[in-house]
Amino acid sequence: MSDVPPKPKKTLGFSLWELDLAFRYLRAKRKDGGVALISIISFVGVMLSVAVLIIVMAVMNGFRDEMMSRLLAFNGHAYVGGMAINDFGHRDDMVKRLEAVPGVTQVSPFVQSPGMAQNVQGVAGLAYIRGVDAKTLKETPIVVENITEGSIKDFGVGDYGGDNILIGDGMARDMGVGPGDDLSLLTPGTSTAFGAIPRRKTYTVAGVFKVGVSELDASFVYMPIEQAQLFFDREGEWDALELKVTDPYQIQSIRPQIVNAAGQGGIVQDWTERNASLWGALQVERNVMRLILSLIVTIAAMNIISGLVMLVKNKGKDIAILRTFGADRSSIMKIFFLSGATLGAGGTIAGVMLGVVFCMFIRPIQQFVEFVTQTKVFNPDVYYLSYIPAKIEPAEVAFVVFWSLLAACLSTLPPAMRAARLEPVEALRYE
Repeated sequence: MSDVPPKPKKTLGFSLWELDLAFRYLRAKRKDGGVALISIISFVGVMLSVAVLIIVMAVMNGFRDEMMSRLLAFNGHAYVGGMAINDFGHRDDMVKRLEAVPGVTQVSPFVQSPGMAQNVQGVAGLAYIRGVDAKTLKETPIVVENITEGSIKDFGVGDYGGDNILIGDGMARDMGVGPGDDLSLLTPGTSTAFGAIPRRKTYTVAGVFKVGVSELDASFVYMPIEQAQLFFDREGEWDALELKVTDPYQIQSIRPQIVNAAGQGGIVQDWTERNASLWGALQVERNVMRLILSLIVTIAAMNIISGLVMLVKNKGKDIAILRTFGADRSSIMKIFFLSGATLGAGGTIAGVMLGVVFCMFIRPIQQFVEFVTQTKVFNPDVYYLSYIPAKIEPAEVAFVVFWSLLAACLSTLPPAMRAARLEPVEALRYE
């Protein structure tokens, strides 16, 4: 038989005795030379910072997706304007070409203009008036499925499309009107030698819709396109063609075909261009917030350094004895590195669980906070939505886990290296 002792078993590059000693140091109480309190503080700090990062990013993702999905469901995904849409001899052929483009699901003309709305009491407010084809509006799910009062069935019925209009919930509330009530609309009208002659006409409210975007609910008015052409004095004219496609996020891939179908004189603009400022602001805000919260995670992970420095100081005698018994510097470094990395990993896992659970129950939590404080924690007049949305993206969670573990591991290296450099003679000199 050989006199060479068997090599210690290793797990993931660590010997079993190194793993056992690292976990024992984490559990050790202060009277035994441990730093349990500081370890708990470090653990909680990492957990809370990771949870906050996940929650904030989920809320920002939810806010962006919810808002953009509602805007895209309400508005078109591409628009065709220019002189071609009022070329009465050829525009019907252009519409047929656009409808034949693969991926295009709807092509509809519209007329629109800003104006004013006024009830019978004289209360007035801004209005964004859009004339659309009645059939098209009745095939728009976000409007049809969100009629809160009245009905859409009478929209577009009667001579010249009828005098029935649809208004947003916010406007109905501000004007104090509902189905069957009269609402006067005013527009600057046309310019003459004596100045602009305003146009005014009274319409009947047929229904009230609420799409969940406060800016739209507070100002939008739908009327039949025939009525809008008469009201704006644009008989037979269109302002633009509104296109909807199967996947609005892939609009760039079919844009060349839309441009080709529009032909000469047609000007194409997609939703990314119309909402460029909003989309860009959301992206910049998201990236900056991720950077700031990542720094918070890093600061929380650096608390591990103070705990390990004290642990190394308290365990100086143990280090000296281990070195005397034959433990090399790498083993000492692994022990303290593992202690700190375990704190970081545990805090990260707990933070991910806390963040995910919070996001899953964010609406009940919001309702509870509003009930207790009797205040709106998410003002729809400011954020356009009446509730806090949250969407957890696996890629975001993976980034948070990676960053937190990296910060924790890097934080453990300086005290672990200090422990490895400790000489037995120096550690035992005053013992």
